[in-house]
Amino acid sequence: MQPLTMAPRLLLLLLAFLRLGTTGPLVQGRGFRSPTVAWPSFFNFSQPQGVQETIQIPNNGSAPLLVDVQVFVSNVFNVDILRYTVSSMLLLRLSWVDTRLAWNASLYPQHALTLPWDSLWTPGLTIQEALWVDWQDQSPRARVGPDGHVDLYLALTTETNCDFELLHFPRDQSDCNLSFYALSNTVLELEFRAHAVNEIVSVKREYVVWGLETQIPPRQLVPCFQVTLRLQNTALKAIIALLVPGEALLLADMCGGLLPLRATERIAYKVTLLLGYLVFHSSLVQALPSSSSCNPLLIYYFTVLLLLLFISTMETMLLAALQARGHLRARSSPIPTPRGEQQDHGDLGPHPEEAPGVKESRSWAEDADHIFFLVYVVGVVCSQFFFIGFWMWATCKSDPAPGEAIPHGGQPRL
Repeated sequence: MQPLTMAPRLLLLLLAFLRLGTTGPLVQGRGFRSPTVAWPSFFNFSQPQGVQETIQIPNNGSAPLLVDVQVFVSNVFNVDILRYTVSSMLLLRLSWVDTRLAWNASLYPQHALTLPWDSLWTPGLTIQEALWVDWQDQSPRARVGPDGHVDLYLALTTETNCDFELLHFPRDQSDCNLSFYALSNTVLELEFRAHAVNEIVSVKREYVVWGLETQIPPRQLVPCFQVTLRLQNTALKAIIALLVPGEALLLADMCGGLLPLRATERIAYKVTLLLGYLVFHSSLVQALPSSSSCNPLLIYYFTVLLLLLFISTMETMLLAALQARGHLRARSSPIPTPRGEQQDHGDLGPHPEEAPGVKESRSWAEDADHIFFLVYVVGVVCSQFFFIGFWMWATCKSDPAPGEAIPHGGQPRL
């Protein structure tokens, strides 16, 4: 050991050496790499600086090294149900003890040292569901205490896949997982203890975070921890853009049944409603997500509305055509009457059908249209209550993922 008087100078040289050169972040979306740098020992300052060695995980005896992880979720945005992706901003605080970095505080009165992340061992993490990861700090630095306690902060923005449960869209709730794996270590070497903190202060989102949980998946080959974001849809946008126009068209169609059957405007009115709803339905199909299982109930609901409008329009056109054909037959083949009755009618003046104030008798087509209108209104009202009840009580279990459905598939487990 060198004399005590040279300790401050050697400590400054050590700090200057450690600040030379950094590389990329240690947590990646899909890949992993382990840094290899020269690390001079605190207890042997005479070690040549040209000798480089692979930094090994700290030895914790027979027990695995415990790494405490705190996940601070600051924002969740860009929830895209069509692409099944969600973007989030996280801050990770990793803490562990590396006794190789400890020093005698009485000889070296330093409260803490700030070291580059690639100058000491750090757990390399991989986010399984990540499509991309963007780091706010490309060269994070770790804080080391006299007892070897290491704190490392990592701020990131990532876009991950999420299996949304959209059966009750737009009042859907989904759990989105972020699984962090340390692929360079085994469960015998490393163990995570994770905690999550919800620091989201903005609620002006279509999807809001109502729950935040962490867990350690059991029986894994490599150390891992999982963060679960529980998202809930506020539904305001979908109600205004989808449900209100659909109900308005259905109500307008029922009101169209109050027009007389012989009025030519009724057919034009019904056809216009049907064509308008077809345009609305085509844009609706593009706006709603689709899935291999448990599709949104709104898809079936708006399809039923389309069928109701189609049936109502076809009924109007069919009965109007039959009524018009009946009038044509009546005009082309008038009922013969005796001459005496014709003379009597001629003496009385105008024909009863043309006399003012005389009410014409309703045809069978108009009676059938009235009956259909009553049945149609009752059917529409009952269908609305049926859909509300089905919406509240319906459940659906999604099909298992291909990796879990295959007997020999899935993630490696012990």
